[in-house]
Order: sequence, then C-alpha cells, then structure tokens
Amino acid sequence: YASSSSVYGLNENMPFSTHEAVNHPISLYAVTKKSNEMMAHTYSHLFGVPTTGLRFFTVYGPWGRPDMALFLFTEAALKGKSIDVFNHGKMKRDFTYVDDIVKGIIKCVDNPAKPNPKWNAKAPDPATSSAPFKVYNIGNNSPVELMDYIKAVEIRIGREIEKNFMPLQAGDVPATFADVSDLVEDFNYKPNTSVNDGVARFVEWYSEFYGVQI
Repeated sequence: YASSSSVYGLNENMPFSTHEAVNHPISLYAVTKKSNEMMAHTYSHLFGVPTTGLRFFTVYGPWGRPDMALFLFTEAALKGKSIDVFNHGKMKRDFTYVDDIVKGIIKCVDNPAKPNPKWNAKAPDPATSSAPFKVYNIGNNSPVELMDYIKAVEIRIGREIEKNFMPLQAGDVPATFADVSDLVEDFNYKPNTSVNDGVARFVEWYSEFYGVQI
C-alpha cells in the first residue's frame, strides 16, 4: 500500500529513516497515511496478513495529476504564465521519478513482508514487527533544490518562468530526504533517475500527450 514521506512531519533528522518513530505529522494528509500504516500493522498482527507500506518521496513523471507541480511548471513555461514558489524557493525535495517508484513496488510485491525474529517489544522497531509487517522508503536518496527543479524545466523548454515567491504553506516542510538502506539491503535496489533526465522525459511525454510543439 502507498504511504508517504509526509508522515515524517516535524522530524528534521535526515535522511528520514523508517526505523524512527513518526509521531508528529503536520498535515491531515500525513495523518491519514500514518493511520493506514497503523491499521495495516493491526491486520498483520491479528490475521497474519503480510503488509508492506511504501513511503513515496515526491513522485513525478508522466501520467501524473495535472494539478501537480511539474505539470503546472511546464504549462507556465509554455504559456507564459507565472508560478507560486513557496518558502521563497528555499526548499529541497527528494524528487523520485515514477519509473523508479514502479520498479520499487514490483520488488516489494514479489517479496511479501515476514515477521522480524529479532523484533523486541521493549525496544520496538517502527519499520518491522513480530507480525508480517514492513515499511520502506522509496526515494531518490538525493535531495534537489526546488529552484534547480524549476530550472530543469526552463532549460528543457527554453523559456524562463515568472515566479511569485511566497511564504511556506501551512502543513508543508522545507526538506525531505529518503534513507533507502533497507531497500538496498533487502532488494539490491535504489532509485537513480536524475532530475534533469526525469524532467526531460516528462516534457517529451507532455509534448506528445497534449500535442504541444516544444
């Protein structure tokens, strides 16, 4: 099931690790994802159902929602519109290309969660359990400045985007950074698509899908 990097909330200990507690969410969306993980663990404990939660980090790429940032940035560059840039551009995100997310999902689907025989109820590991329960981060493990992300769009399209610099939005965080060591250890897998490559692929898809000449 899909969880989210948003569960880390006020945590500033980076990179974010699934082995640390996530008890301080700052958005209702994050609360729903945390609740999902808790319900999944309960089902694993009561009924032995293997559950694996995947905390996705800032997924981008083709076939996303048109209200997501990359769609808005691309449309603005093509149509000469302005964009709102929050926290005055001083933000970092562990942008993760959608193909890398899919590869991570497939790895986990083919390897259902198992009970952790070393799990200790007196020092509980939030990422595992005595039940068949596991949580992974799926992120690029390489935070990128928001302004560099926008610049990648501008370079690919060949136009500068007008920016409205705004304060940090309520419920948002200035940075995310995924610790993917468990993903590497268990599946020998680590997302690795760079923002420049991912944005270029997205813009190519956008051009074909919407019939826009770039």
